[in-house]
Amino acid sequence: MNFSTLLSTEVLAAHLNDPDWRIFDCRHQLSDVEFGAQAYAEGHLPGAFFLHLDRDLSAPMNGRNGRHPLPDAQLLASKLGAAGVSRQSQVVAYDDDGGMIAARLWWLLRWLGHDRVALLDGGIGQWVREGRVLTSERPKPVPARFEVERRDWVVSSDEVLASLDRRELCLVDARAPGRFRGENETLDPVGGHIPGARNRFFRDNLDAEGCFRPAPELRREFLALLAGTEPAQSVMQCGSGVTACHNLLAMEIAGLNGAKLHAGSWSEWCADPARPVAR
Repeated sequence: MNFSTLLSTEVLAAHLNDPDWRIFDCRHQLSDVEFGAQAYAEGHLPGAFFLHLDRDLSAPMNGRNGRHPLPDAQLLASKLGAAGVSRQSQVVAYDDDGGMIAARLWWLLRWLGHDRVALLDGGIGQWVREGRVLTSERPKPVPARFEVERRDWVVSSDEVLASLDRRELCLVDARAPGRFRGENETLDPVGGHIPGARNRFFRDNLDAEGCFRPAPELRREFLALLAGTEPAQSVMQCGSGVTACHNLLAMEIAGLNGAKLHAGSWSEWCADPARPVAR
């Protein structure tokens, strides 16, 4: 069986010794970029490798391409291959914050053409609550060849700008409502949002335990948000293209397929003062 959206801790525990499975720890804090690596060293799921949001799941910034530019596809593929990921691998991603960072790896793998990737629902927190074991032992990889079949799932800021007058795309911003309104902006130099964008805070996809809410609820809410726009005409964005992937995963869980990612998102958009801003 292939898992392509969510995976339970129970199912993962049953496959910890499966040679075709690969687990990745994606923990990260924007305020402390070394937190994830340190937390991984102290204890992680057995067999899990670590991937850093800035160093592995993003490309370098140049001041115009946002805070978390998409990584080079071939470079990411080589890192995945070094950890033993091949086309036959079932990949599982987790973090400690409701999938906020792990969803980025979920989307990146699918962007590279690999559908056998799922997010551990509830993450490491759910794993620990159930009394399951952690380890500080680092896995010994058996390298594999990961072949890239990149998909056309990315929308550029120029494409978003060209679409504004025609209103042919439905932009959905995953940031907290305050930041969407242009209030309490602490991460980017300009507050506000892209004109015409709608707000869907990514944390609204989760229940009180940090697990994804049931598919029918997600479907109902996203359909109301899209208000008749086809999912394939929707574009998910956020501050830097990370939590937007959380909404993309929620839509996939809800059976609403085909949405794309505005990879640069707000941090790239607002880097050009000629682009319009709404508040």
